[in-house]
Amino acid sequence: MKVVALVSGGKDSCYVMMKCIQHGHEIVALANLLPVDELDSYMYQTVGHQIIVTYAECMNVPLFRRRIIGSSRHQKLSYQMTPEDEVDDMFVLLSEVKRQIPKTLQTSNIN
Repeated sequence: MKVVALVSGGKDSCYVMMKCIQHGHEIVALANLLPVDELDSYMYQTVGHQIIVTYAECMNVPLFRRRIIGSSRHQKLSYQMTPEDEVDDMFVLLSEVKRQIPKTLQTSNIN
């Protein structure tokens, strides 16, 4: 399966990419949400965001980035779309990935 890896630059997202490849998936792009001012958001780890450019170069895949514009407006267990919530930034980022590389993702299960 072709996948877009949502990476933070931390060890966990790197490990998950390694496991995806080990299980036969093809990483076709990296996606990253980076901070505007505050180094860490409620939803996303952003501490290692500087290294992600190097990940993309080493893997020879495109990197898509978006600054976190929203804030943690909805913190309940069951998420509901909330205006200006930082989760919406991820949806916008992944929509941009789909828009820019549709042929690469055409045969995958990315919706």
